[in-house]
Amino acid sequence: MTTRLAPVAISMGDPTGVGPEIIVRALAARPGLEAVVYGDPDVLAAAARACGAAVPARMVSTGRHGPHAPGAPTAASGAAQVAALVAAVDAVVDGACSALCTAPIHKQSAHAAGFAYPGHTEYLAHRAGDPPHAMMLTAARPGALRVVLATTHVALARVPALLSPALIARTIVLCARALVADFGLEAPRIAVCGLNPHAGEAGAFGREEAEVIAPAMALARQELAGLGLGPVRLDGPAVPDAVFRAAVTGAHDAVVCQYHDQGLIPFKLLHFDDGVNVTIGLPFVRTSPDHGTAHDIAGRGVVRPDSFVAALDMAAAMAARRATRAR
Repeated sequence: MTTRLAPVAISMGDPTGVGPEIIVRALAARPGLEAVVYGDPDVLAAAARACGAAVPARMVSTGRHGPHAPGAPTAASGAAQVAALVAAVDAVVDGACSALCTAPIHKQSAHAAGFAYPGHTEYLAHRAGDPPHAMMLTAARPGALRVVLATTHVALARVPALLSPALIARTIVLCARALVADFGLEAPRIAVCGLNPHAGEAGAFGREEAEVIAPAMALARQELAGLGLGPVRLDGPAVPDAVFRAAVTGAHDAVVCQYHDQGLIPFKLLHFDDGVNVTIGLPFVRTSPDHGTAHDIAGRGVVRPDSFVAALDMAAAMAARRATRAR
């Protein structure tokens, strides 16, 4: 007997951005996908009209905070996006939905509405009890690059001081666990990027590889050995200017990167239109498109939904895989 999976929860995102439009377009492209949209029904109806698409079949109203003008965020639009996010997370935490797919939020207007978190991820981690977590960027198509970030939105000048064996080892372990549990890989192969040109070239261009990254890999190997995941191969510290080509040609299943742009530049070169942001380490599945609110084209019905379609596909697939492993 097959147990039917609960639907994916979709949070509306910023009502003055492209979130509502990518939602209606993505659902039109995936008519068989079980999903519930949480948000302002007036905003979603307007997005459907702009895109020539149907209004989502399953919606939960989180209040009418409008009217909202495309491309003009306010505290009211911030309150609308926060209400949608809170309701969608509630549904996932309570078990009414199997995964969370979030449309982009506008952080300044959310903060103007009293949202006390820097962004989605920090709020989701808080709701989950603040477990170790990390950002993975990938895509739903075969052979997609997967990058996981040890540090995220910090100034580049701060990165060397923030990196530690414990931080990098934690990121490696989170990556390995996600590859097994969420992507179904039995023997993950993870490359760990060096920080410096040529991965330091034996200390000529920096000592972080020998003094921080290599010890982190040794620590990660110890931790992984006790988790019972099966074999996990770690390669590195890898030369940053060569490792991504090796990954996309099949040598690695994921690349752990030391700072934001180290991973995001090659990733967006390959997956600008279909990239997906996955928060790994949470007890529930969360995906989002790898783009922002795009206020400059909001309300015009011209936004491409590819990234959100990929995020929906990935959320559903990950939820199904977790459910199968739990049985």
